[in-house]
Amino acid sequence: MGDMAGLLKRLQASGIAFGDEIKDAMLSLDVSDFTDYCSEAFYHDRPIPFMESSTGGVKTISAPHMIVSLLHHLELAEGQEVLILGSKGGYLAALVALIVGEEGTVRVLDPNNEVVNYTRSNLSHWPTVEVRSLESVCIAPVAIPGDLNRVLVTGQITELPMWIKERIVDGGFALAPIGNSTGQELQKIEKQDEMLIPTDLGPVAFGPVDIKDSEEKPISPDELADLIELACETAGELGLFEGNEEEELQDLVAELRMLPDDLPPCGEGGIPVEEHPMVQLMWRSSPAFLSIWPFLQLMMHPTLASPGAQDWDFSSDEFDEFTA
Repeated sequence: MGDMAGLLKRLQASGIAFGDEIKDAMLSLDVSDFTDYCSEAFYHDRPIPFMESSTGGVKTISAPHMIVSLLHHLELAEGQEVLILGSKGGYLAALVALIVGEEGTVRVLDPNNEVVNYTRSNLSHWPTVEVRSLESVCIAPVAIPGDLNRVLVTGQITELPMWIKERIVDGGFALAPIGNSTGQELQKIEKQDEMLIPTDLGPVAFGPVDIKDSEEKPISPDELADLIELACETAGELGLFEGNEEEELQDLVAELRMLPDDLPPCGEGGIPVEEHPMVQLMWRSSPAFLSIWPFLQLMMHPTLASPGAQDWDFSSDEFDEFTA
């Protein structure tokens, strides 16, 4: 087990708030019990993978600073019932179970059967934690009690599913990273007098809830258009465009959105890569496209904060960077 006490001290020194109950829970568990991978990077405040699916999708346990922040914002107390959407290998569920105690209940839902089976194995000796399969993030699970007081969504979603919105009790809330695959806002969505009140808690970078969505796949024209629009907004604010570069990129966005929905990805459908309509559009706009390339790289591979890190060689073969 790594130096969890030292990590927690560094996190507190960086200004991250968390109480003794969270500290005690973190000190009680060994994260290596919840992953098939080396856990050394975790003690340097980095996310670590916990499993890879048979189809190549990778799921991670969030970095410690994110975990303690999520637990802090959940405002947990003994005896509470907590719903967790997205398993995180069972590590977060075990931490929550320690905090809510023997009178509390933790239910973990995940839409991937491989992840569910892996997590059940990790939590087989935790009687207050239940792990279930979920047909889809957007479809209400069967045989889950109607009232929800605390909900934690551990992966990127574009909006809180309706079945969660409808079941949150007055005074209860959900924590969820709301946004697209390039970045989200962690939101506390609380029900007050039958209204849902969102509060932004800061930018985050989570992977998807469903492991199949983390598999490598070609970017679509619409996804590329979204990224170019975001990059153009940043480059424009910084005054980095020259000549008519911005107008050329706006035209590129419009043309990408006009490509047919059933267009095969690059390299598929018998179309040579160099002849693919999306590639041809980018090649035609290459001078302007290259001007925003650094911003596109940052959006596709965000740099993650590690306030609890100490000096360590993250470029070594022992470490690969993953999102939260």
